[in-house]
Amino acid sequence: AGLRPAPSPPQHSQQLQRVARLAPAPCRWNSGLPMNIGVLFVPQQEAWVVERMGKFHRILEPGLNFLIPLLDRIRYVQSLKEIVINVPEQSAVTLDNVTLQIDGVLYLRVMDPYKASYGVEDPEYAVTQLAQTTMRSELGKLSLDRVFRERESLNASIVDAINQASDCWGIRCLRYEIKDIHVPPRVKESMQMQVEAERRKRATVLESEGTRESAINVAEGQKQAQILASEAEKAEQINKAAGEANAMLVKARAKAEAIQLLAAALAQQHGNAAASLSVAEQYVNAFSKIAKDSNTVLLPANTGDVTNMVAQALGIYTTLTKPQAVKTQDEMPRTHEDSQSPATEVLKAEQGSSS
Repeated sequence: AGLRPAPSPPQHSQQLQRVARLAPAPCRWNSGLPMNIGVLFVPQQEAWVVERMGKFHRILEPGLNFLIPLLDRIRYVQSLKEIVINVPEQSAVTLDNVTLQIDGVLYLRVMDPYKASYGVEDPEYAVTQLAQTTMRSELGKLSLDRVFRERESLNASIVDAINQASDCWGIRCLRYEIKDIHVPPRVKESMQMQVEAERRKRATVLESEGTRESAINVAEGQKQAQILASEAEKAEQINKAAGEANAMLVKARAKAEAIQLLAAALAQQHGNAAASLSVAEQYVNAFSKIAKDSNTVLLPANTGDVTNMVAQALGIYTTLTKPQAVKTQDEMPRTHEDSQSPATEVLKAEQGSSS
C-alpha cells in the first residue's frame, strides 16, 4: 500500500532530464590537496598553486620543491592533462521548428593554472554550460537536414565560441563532438518516407537512363548495320560492274579476233565465194524460222522466188564488199578470167539448179 505507481514514460524522461541538469558536472582528476611538510614532490603534468598567508605566492613545477610550513599552503591542484567531459543531453529547436535531443563530448586542457584557479569558480561546469548554450544557438540557425550534413562545421563553431569565452579562464577547448541526435518519432517516420521516396526516384531515374541507353545502343546498331549493308551492296555492284566490264572486254577481244580471222579468210582465194554461200545459207535459215517465233509474219512479195531472194542477199553483200574489192584490184591486177565475180558464178549455178 505504501508503494507509489511507476511514472509514465513521458514523466520518466522529464525526471531524467531534470536530474541530469541538476547533477554537478564531473570534476577533474587530481591527486587531492597535499599537506605542507616542507619538502614536496610534484607529479608530472600537475601544477600546484601555493598561497602564502592567504595570498597567491607561486606555482610549483613538477619535481622537488621546498615550502615553509604553516605559512605556505597548497590551495589548488590543477591537472595539465587533456580532460574529457560528458555534456548532458539537452533539447534544442532547429530553424524549421523541430525539437532535437543532443548530447556531446567536450575535450579540454588547462593552459594557465593561475587563471583556472582564480578566474572562475568551477571551470568544467562553466565550460559545460557554455557548450550547451552555444549548441542551442547554433542549432537554431540550421534546418534539420543541414544539422545532419554539417555536423563537422557545427562542432567547429561550438569550439570557436567556447575558446573565445574560456580564454580568461585559462582553459582551451580542443574539440567538441556530438555523440547522438535524437529525433522525434513522427519526424523520424517522415524522414524514412523521404528516404524511401528518394530511393524510388533514384531507381526510376536509373531505369529510365538504362532504357535510354538501350534505345541508343539499338539505334546505333541499326545504323551500323545499314551502313555495312550499303557498303556491301556498293562493293557488290562495283564487283558486278567490274565483272561485266571484263566480260565485255573479253567478248570484244574475241569478236575482234574473229573479225580478224574472218578478214584474213576473206582475203584468201575464193574467200568472197565462200562468204556469199554462207550469207545465202543464213538468209534461207532465217526465213525458215520466221513463223516459229511469232504468229505475226512479214513476208516479201516474191516469197516463191528463192533465186531472187538469194540474189538480193548477195547483192547486198556485194555492195558492202565493193570498196574493198576496188582497193584489192588497185593493189594487185587480176587476169580477165579471174575478174569474173564469184558471186556471179554462184548465182549462175543456183539458177541452173533451180531451172
